[in-house]
Order: sequence, then structure tokens, then C-alpha cells
Amino acid sequence: MVRVSAFSNPADPADFSALLSPEGHALLDELRDHDPAQELALATRLRREHPAGLVSAALAQARLRQRAVAKFGAQDAARMYFTANGVEQATRTSVATYRAESFKALGVRSVADLCCGIGGDAIALARAGISVLAVDRDPLTCAVARANAQALDLAELIEVREADVTEVDTAAYDAVFVDPARRGGGQGGAARSASVRGGGRATGGRIFDPEAYSPPLSWAVTAALKAPRAALKIAPGIPHEAIAAEADAEWISDGGDVKEAVLWFGTEPGRMRATLLPGPRALVGRGLPDPPVRPVGRYLYEPDGAVIRAHLVAEVADEVGGGLIDETIAYVTADALRPTPYATAYEITDRLPFNVKKLKVLLRERGIGVLTVKKRGSAVEPEELRRKAMPKPYGKASATVFLTRVAGAPTMLVGAPVA
Repeated sequence: MVRVSAFSNPADPADFSALLSPEGHALLDELRDHDPAQELALATRLRREHPAGLVSAALAQARLRQRAVAKFGAQDAARMYFTANGVEQATRTSVATYRAESFKALGVRSVADLCCGIGGDAIALARAGISVLAVDRDPLTCAVARANAQALDLAELIEVREADVTEVDTAAYDAVFVDPARRGGGQGGAARSASVRGGGRATGGRIFDPEAYSPPLSWAVTAALKAPRAALKIAPGIPHEAIAAEADAEWISDGGDVKEAVLWFGTEPGRMRATLLPGPRALVGRGLPDPPVRPVGRYLYEPDGAVIRAHLVAEVADEVGGGLIDETIAYVTADALRPTPYATAYEITDRLPFNVKKLKVLLRERGIGVLTVKKRGSAVEPEELRRKAMPKPYGKASATVFLTRVAGAPTMLVGAPVA
């Protein structure tokens, strides 16, 4: 497969503008359902009729649109424009829509979207009827965000401004939304500008120190406190001690996968909550003490990742009438089944000390052909255990094995999800 960069010069919006021409539109329409495996032959044919640079840009854009379907849906992805980094870091539509509706429910009618990237959140806000100032310092990113607003017929509600977010006056807006860059650029540091989240290719790894965000979390909090309402998108693994006392902290999962954390300002200071999509369903912290450790019962509850990140396992344990299997492990156990949307319930059939040979015998006796391995508090890799314990299917039944600790001892719990 031919390898081409997203644009001949990612730092120059002029290269991107060629895709917005009638010829660029025609090429993208032709490539809408192309097979990436056939790109070499396809590129050769197209270059007989179109400039080579435009063909390369169109092929790269078509690939990005295919990748973007998972986040934006097929209909929007086929009309939007992307950069490689923009696809990776953009907010999933379901999450952006939920946040936009939350702003709307607060009475917000205008938002300054700082570090707007390719415009995913701005699009959701505009579709909720909210006018948006979308700000980014990177010229290409602004060009892409502007093109997306045009492509989705939202240009009347979205103003894209190329500027340093730290110099933008947000006083005229009902709310501020900040999504700082959380990836390094260059030699392992936060070298990228305060708002180039949507432009270029990621060259560094994720940043875990909130003060290494670009702009830093402390600046974002200061900007938030100046606004009537505000939301700051942060990494879900943020230490709780780094959360400002004035913030209302929310962890969001979509389909069971934790997507982000958001610090809200102008709502309920000190609140901790986990929101599960679709729904939404919200579990709000009540300041409960840690649950007691108790023997493994008939049922094991695996809390949603957002619940764990929000430190609300105690609320789940209280809801199902259970306790922890170990004081350091976020698995809840109980004797009775009490279904909850905030945790997946499993019926436990066997408890074994960690022993691969014993597990292999058990799986053979039960005729297990499909094995799911989960771990928490174990150094063993699930795929390694699966390969050793079940080198071939023993039948058609299925089972789930939890590699964990029970009262400090390495343990294997065998069971199945409750239908």
C-alpha cells in the first residue's frame, strides 16, 4: 500500500485548501468507498488525470475519513475533514453531544471553545443551538475546523479564530470549554503550542502531569473561574488531589470504555460523579467510607471504569449489598444478585489458588471453548494464561476467569456474566 502523508506540507493551510476545490471534492467523492489495499494502483491511475500532490492529499484524507467513522459516524465522517492527530484526539460524537446538552441544560447559549482542534466539540455545541467561538493557534487546524463547520452547514453558529487561547477575551460568552493538549511534541516534552491539538502528527506520548498540559491545568482553571460556567476536559487518570476544590468532577464512559474526565465550574463544587453512555446514567458520590472486605460470594461485580476512576466503588457496593474481595482491588462481591447499570455482574462457580494446571483441568472438564480472561491486581498477561490453560478449545461452552487477589492471595475466580 502506498504511504503518503496527510498533506504535502502539514504546516501550510494552502495544501489543505486544494481539497476544498471542485476538483478536490470530486476526488474525495470518488474515493469515498475505496479499498486502502488497492491504493497503489488507484494512485497511479488518478495521477494521470490530477496533480500528484492533490491525489496524495485526497487519498490520505479518504483514509482518515474511514478511520473517523468510529467516532463521528459514517454520514458525518464522509463530509468532514481531518488530520491524523485530529482523528485520534477528537471527542467521540456521543460524548460531545452529551456535554453539549449538559451546557444547554445549564442555560448556556454561547461558548468559547479554547483549543478547538478539528471542531468536534464545536459541532456538537452548534447542533445543540449554542453559538461557538472556536479558537486554535495552528493555521491548518483552523482551516480544517472552518471547513467542517461549512461542510455540516453550521458556519452561522461557529466562528473559527486563529489565536493563542491564553490571549482570547471570553467575557462575552456564557461559558468556556477548554480541551488542553495532552501529548508531548518533539523531545518528550509538552513542546507543542497551547492549541495545536488538531494539527499535524503526534510525535510524543501522552502527558500525565496536568501542569504539563498545553495550556497547563492551572491556567485552564483560572480561565474557568472567570466564566459563569466552564468545563475542562482532562485525562481520566488525573490524581484526585489535582482537582480544584471549586470543580464538579465527572468521569464519562461510553459503551463501557472510559473516554474522559471533565471538571465543571459554576455547578456543584466538590461533587464526584460517573456518567455512563448511552443513557446517560449518573452515579453521584455520597462520601461513603471504603467497603469492608468479605469472603467471595456467589456474585462478582465489576464496576464500570468511570465508577472506578471517580472513586465510587463504595457506592456500587452499597447499592448491591456487597463488599470488596480485597482492600486494594475494585471487585465487589455479594451473595445476592442486584442488577445495577454501574457494574457488570458475574456468577462465580469456582475459586482456585493461582495454578495454571488446575485451571486447565477445570476448563477441559467443563468443555470450555471460549475463554475470557480479566485481571486486576495480577502481573500475569491474559493472553499468556489463555494460551497455556486452553491451547485448544475443549468444547463449545464459555467461561470468564478473573486473575486477581482475594484477601491478599493470588486467586483465580471462574464464572460467567449474568444474562
